[in-house]
Amino acid sequence: MSEQKGGVSYQSVDSSYFEKRGLRRYAGVASLWALGVGAVISGHFSGWNFGLGAAGWGGMLIATVLIAIMYLGLTFSIAEMSPALPHTGAAYSFSRATMGPWGGFITGLCENVEYVITPAVVVFFISSYLGSIFGTPEAFQPVYWIFCYVIFVGLNVVGVELSFKVTLVVTLAALACLLAFWVSAIPNMDFSRWALNIGVGLDGKPVELPEGGGSWLPFGIMGALAAMPFAVWLFLAIEQLPLAAEESMDPKRDMPKGIILGMCTLIVSAFMILLLNSSVANGAFALSTSGEPLLDGFKAIYGDGIAKLLALVAVIGLIASFHTIIYAQGRQIYSLSRAGYFPRPLSITHGTRKTPYAAMIAGAAVALAVMLAIWFGAENSATLIGGTLLNMAVFGAMISYIMQAASFILLRRRFPGIPRPYRSPFGIPGAVLTIGLALVTIWFQLADPVYRAGVIGVAIWFAVGIAYFAVIGRHKLVLSPEEEFAMSGGTAEYKTDDAIVPVKAEA
Repeated sequence: MSEQKGGVSYQSVDSSYFEKRGLRRYAGVASLWALGVGAVISGHFSGWNFGLGAAGWGGMLIATVLIAIMYLGLTFSIAEMSPALPHTGAAYSFSRATMGPWGGFITGLCENVEYVITPAVVVFFISSYLGSIFGTPEAFQPVYWIFCYVIFVGLNVVGVELSFKVTLVVTLAALACLLAFWVSAIPNMDFSRWALNIGVGLDGKPVELPEGGGSWLPFGIMGALAAMPFAVWLFLAIEQLPLAAEESMDPKRDMPKGIILGMCTLIVSAFMILLLNSSVANGAFALSTSGEPLLDGFKAIYGDGIAKLLALVAVIGLIASFHTIIYAQGRQIYSLSRAGYFPRPLSITHGTRKTPYAAMIAGAAVALAVMLAIWFGAENSATLIGGTLLNMAVFGAMISYIMQAASFILLRRRFPGIPRPYRSPFGIPGAVLTIGLALVTIWFQLADPVYRAGVIGVAIWFAVGIAYFAVIGRHKLVLSPEEEFAMSGGTAEYKTDDAIVPVKAEA
């Protein structure tokens, strides 16, 4: 039996459906903080620095400030929405409640691109480091990819308790590495000599100023705006925190605390790494093309003699993000599958460990398939994996942010009476600012030929996903907690033990 609503069909399921898709509560504020910070922290080890070549140090500073403002608007909006709608669906559930099934699905599809592709990019960087450490040939890199996915998907499948414990440990270790660098760099920094050593050549490209002392904005304000997509890597994936809502001990209390504390931590770390990494020997010009900026910073301070040990230090930060985004990937696929948007078998959880193993394995398989297809099917495959896939993740994320900020605005207007344990101090203006800055970031992505290849990849992903939903998925929807809330107009809640079952709220 099915119920027709807005061009989609809801099919009835018995209680065993949700019993096979149960999650287990474990996470407190510390675990949520670690989940958010750990997902992002690899961006402080590498990736952000490419913006220096587009903008110079001062331009990168402006870009980082603007992107930090965008993420503050986003995270405070999410901090309000997530305890009001404490569902694993997160971004999809916010848009589903305010924009209907199609809006929810498209938002979920955008986030799906981000959470499937981002760990693929991170594991590529991990394999590059490991190849350097162990002296293996470039052709061996796919072996590292498969090995890392097997190990960290396995850790996430074993149980939510272990997953969060590993997340906390590797996140603290990554922050300890950054702190060690900051302490080491401060007595060795020379800001004017190294951070301001980028000038503009006759061809309009960056050139090195041997004595430093260059302009803060060698490429002007447009250069600063062009660096915004690179600054995104200092904060990308902090928004994954609400995916842990159904595994949080008290999401209405802990979720806002976890995401706000995580954002504060990342802001401090982002500006410290931008200042100090650029202010030691070799400086901003060398960093602008470096694949290992933190490692280069350590080398500038301590020399090349301990390069392999320092490379292991850098791998810790990459592992932190890889492990935590695999967690998010699994929950994101699980939530869309449980509601019927993706094939339902993907939401089945382990009988005793209550982890969405099918979703995590499927996400890893898709990511590996894309990586291997590029690796064996294209010239300069390393450049494509490090560039095209990274840009796909950023583009998908920006669209998702626009949809989530719009959902915040609509939720305030259409559901004014739902309980809001936390309210964003920035309100609707903060969400509008998030949308505006995300649109500017997309504009400069489209202006860069490298980013356009990623946009084409996202377009293909969307075409496949939308075609599946239009033909099959929209006829197989289920009243999961996210759907129950949206269908009831905000009057339904749910309770959880080990299994999640929708129930009506008390009057």
